[in-house]
Amino acid sequence: MSRRGPVEVAAGGIVAGVRYGYARRLGLSVVALATTFVVGMTYLVFGVFDADPTAETYRIRVHFDESGGLLPGRDVTLRGVPVGTVSSVDLTEGGVVAVAEIDSRARIPAGGEIRVAGLSLAGEQYLDLRPDSDDGPYLEDGAEISAEDTATPVPLSTLMHNLDGMLAQIDPDSLRVIVEELGVGPEGPRKLTDIVEGGTFLISTLDGVLPQTVSLLRSGRIVLRTLADAAPGLQGMSGEMSTLLGGVESMDEGFRSFVDRTPATMHSVDALLAENSPTMVQLLGNLTTVAQMAHVRVPALNEFFFPSDRDGSTLEALMTAFRDGGIWALVNIYPRNSCDYDLPRRPPTIADHPEPYLYTYCTDPDPSTLVRGARNAPRPPGEEGAATMPPGVDPLRTSDPAPVGPYSVPLDYGGPTVPN
Repeated sequence: MSRRGPVEVAAGGIVAGVRYGYARRLGLSVVALATTFVVGMTYLVFGVFDADPTAETYRIRVHFDESGGLLPGRDVTLRGVPVGTVSSVDLTEGGVVAVAEIDSRARIPAGGEIRVAGLSLAGEQYLDLRPDSDDGPYLEDGAEISAEDTATPVPLSTLMHNLDGMLAQIDPDSLRVIVEELGVGPEGPRKLTDIVEGGTFLISTLDGVLPQTVSLLRSGRIVLRTLADAAPGLQGMSGEMSTLLGGVESMDEGFRSFVDRTPATMHSVDALLAENSPTMVQLLGNLTTVAQMAHVRVPALNEFFFPSDRDGSTLEALMTAFRDGGIWALVNIYPRNSCDYDLPRRPPTIADHPEPYLYTYCTDPDPSTLVRGARNAPRPPGEEGAATMPPGVDPLRTSDPAPVGPYSVPLDYGGPTVPN
């Protein structure tokens, strides 16, 4: 018997294997299908869904005013890169809370915004984390994200409702006229092209200022809500303004006459100010001294007009004196204490004009004398105590003579000379 070569041995093994498999083809088919299923599921779980049984995760709770179409099992991404999944979406008293399981290897800063984004107009929402920095602190297990730091897309129902409201405001006749005007003549398509290109350029320009535009829209929403809350008041104000403007319209001739005469009047006022400017400057300088004196006497003036240490006030006294078409007064028949100023009295028959005394203080220490006198008035700061004569001064000292100016009237003995 001749010896078999390696090729024959291999061929014989293949033939025997085929015969064995053919005889047990049903069992081998089941094993092949099971193997294919296991391999496919392994690829689907670990390759497609990126499942890792050994991976550690942490959970965060994200609060929303509305779900925005987010469902459990959706991806959680860090600026588009998957880092976890949404495990549950539950209702709360104030809105919706989504629980996200995030891979512990992903260190995500706590600041920034979390929004529900969509892959297309058809939906496919996912949770996108958009931190505003790369620095800590970072999100940890059990972290709570408030609704103020989240955002959801506009629901399709709201979009359609707003679109319907916009279309309801468009006049079909006006739109038809615009379409007809664009289609008239050979320049219509070019005009339409210019409009589309201009709109594209405008949108591309707005994209560069997207944060400012978003901030403006959010601020505008607050303003519009405030205006909506004040709508009843604005309606009432519009009615009052209509009445006011109607009255202004009836006085149109008077306003026109006033406007026509105003330039001449302003020229007269300007000439008056220019002519009296030297005098006004001197007057303002003198008023500075008066203002300084009035400033330090503010407590006394307040007590005079709005008393705190006594009942009533000067204004109330004037109001009670002039009423009911007459002047009312109270007369006290009992004598009151008088004050002796201890100064020489000049005869009133002498026709001269002496300077007044400087120190006219009451010498009676009784506080009931001259209750409304300077002694009982509130003092300026740093000048506490009763009003008394300074020590070491001449009690008969008078004020300096009044300065004589170009417009002063000479007061000689007996009075000025009366011209014939």
